[in-house]
Amino acid sequence: MTDTGHYHDPSDRQYARHLRRAAPEAFAALMAFDEAALRRPGMQIPRKYVELMALAVTLTTQCVYCIEAHTKAAAAEGASEEEIAEAVFVAVALRAGGGSAHGLQVMKHLTRVAE
Repeated sequence: MTDTGHYHDPSDRQYARHLRRAAPEAFAALMAFDEAALRRPGMQIPRKYVELMALAVTLTTQCVYCIEAHTKAAAAEGASEEEIAEAVFVAVALRAGGGSAHGLQVMKHLTRVAE
């Protein structure tokens, strides 16, 4: 095995077979859920928008493999570079909002310590 020099290596996907073999029911359920949530026939939200939403969410969950997959899928569904960039900044804004909200919690705890 060769060391790629970085933590996230695209070839790591090969280890999914280990998860599938070790926990086949859970793996199958996860794959079925993923399919139903993202690609089932008759979805009301157009695929391009599903992929843009998925891309924004995966930027907040920070899964590098999902970032790659949903970027490619959004482009394949016709999302423009501008639409993808907007989805990126929607995620950035929401992450910043989450940080600000947690900052309120910090101030609340700090105030309680000072009392």
